[in-house]
Amino acid sequence: MVDFTLTDEQKDLRELAHDFSQKEIRPVAWEYDRDATWPQEIVEKAFEVGLMNVHIPEAYGGPSLDYLSGCLIEEELGWGCSGIGTSLMANGLASAPLLIGASEETKKKYLGMLASSPTAATRPGTRSTPRPIPRRATAASPPSSSIATQTASPLTRRRTSSASAPRTPRRSRSTRSRSPPRTCSARRTRASSSR
Repeated sequence: MVDFTLTDEQKDLRELAHDFSQKEIRPVAWEYDRDATWPQEIVEKAFEVGLMNVHIPEAYGGPSLDYLSGCLIEEELGWGCSGIGTSLMANGLASAPLLIGASEETKKKYLGMLASSPTAATRPGTRSTPRPIPRRATAASPPSSSIATQTASPLTRRRTSSASAPRTPRRSRSTRSRSPPRTCSARRTRASSSR
């Protein structure tokens, strides 16, 4: 049976994350959402107090916290602001595959980068530099006279829109055909005329 009784250390971590969210995130969360800006100051403060990259083992410069402790921290940061909390904990998405299957050399390099700097994953020129994600309206979108194209930066949640001329939605290759599909009645008619 799994025991979810919190240790004193876990209670302290939860309190630290809660206090951080209350003092540093909640008072300014709306401004970051309104302006669609990246919370660099919050990222740096969270890194300084030890609330980021908590899953990285000590061998690579991290605190090597257990998963329950990490969940407690994530819950409190999400209470502060779900968007900022996700941004602070998103390095786990990149580091999990490294921890599972990377070579020791790769782990030392990339996990060491995450453990040593709050912005290691978002430095200009790195492969994880935020790039716009193009989005197009589909046939399931509400009808309109034009198709809106949105671009969203995955880290800032900033969106910009532009409208283009009306277009017919593309069908996937699997549904394209040169002739209309035959129905059962059309096949029966052909079959009876050939008799």
